[in-house]
Amino acid sequence: MPAPSATAVELRGVRLDRGGRTTLRTVALAVPAGSITAVLGPSGTGKSTLLAALTGELVPAAGEVRVFGQPVPRGARALLEMRKGIGVLLQGNGLLTDLTVAENVALPLRAHTSLPEPVLQRLVAMKLNAVGLREAAGLYPRELSGGMARRVALARALALDPPLMLYDEPLTGLDPIASGVIMSLIQRLSRSLGLTSIIVSHHVRETLPIADQAVVVANGGIVFDGTPEALEASGDPLLRQFLRGEPDGPIPFERAREVA
Repeated sequence: MPAPSATAVELRGVRLDRGGRTTLRTVALAVPAGSITAVLGPSGTGKSTLLAALTGELVPAAGEVRVFGQPVPRGARALLEMRKGIGVLLQGNGLLTDLTVAENVALPLRAHTSLPEPVLQRLVAMKLNAVGLREAAGLYPRELSGGMARRVALARALALDPPLMLYDEPLTGLDPIASGVIMSLIQRLSRSLGLTSIIVSHHVRETLPIADQAVVVANGGIVFDGTPEALEASGDPLLRQFLRGEPDGPIPFERAREVA
């Protein structure tokens, strides 16, 4: 586990292209280890593309991405090894419908370890207990509410005890109560386990209160990087438009809708 003062994620002069088009350009970002960083911005501005660069799914067209001091590798074997230390919570949960909750959580452990079955089952129970769903172990995804399914996906993402957690729009499709539960869980688990958490979201009011660092992505780059308090106090017209949800301003609504 890296030292608390270390930098967990660093991007240096990164340019990210997708579909023959530059999505993000000249990105520079440092995420302290043990922090919760909120990556905010309108839909279609490249927030999820940024996560793809951290996991090695997308190779930068320029610049360098480093995770815990090491460049994101290109080789398949080295990339697989690096990804064991990164937990990812996807928008769609990604649960396998023909497996029980416990079996879904056990998948990473079966794929990447050779633990004895009793030890594996104990770990699964611990992960489910951490998200408040130990009693749901025998249920199938179709029997879960949206909030419960998201918590199962979180337990699975934590199965290998990764020091870095990436959340891609964790509140999509959830009601306000379920959203509050998920954000509270992310904050509690990040603090208690000493995780570095990066949350990509457009849910500003739910995400900022638990964040140490706020990053706003818009118009092809990072337009703000600082504390949540500094973001909310900013008089920048672009940031004010985003925070207030105003249709007119420096962020072109029509362009954002087309790329989303």
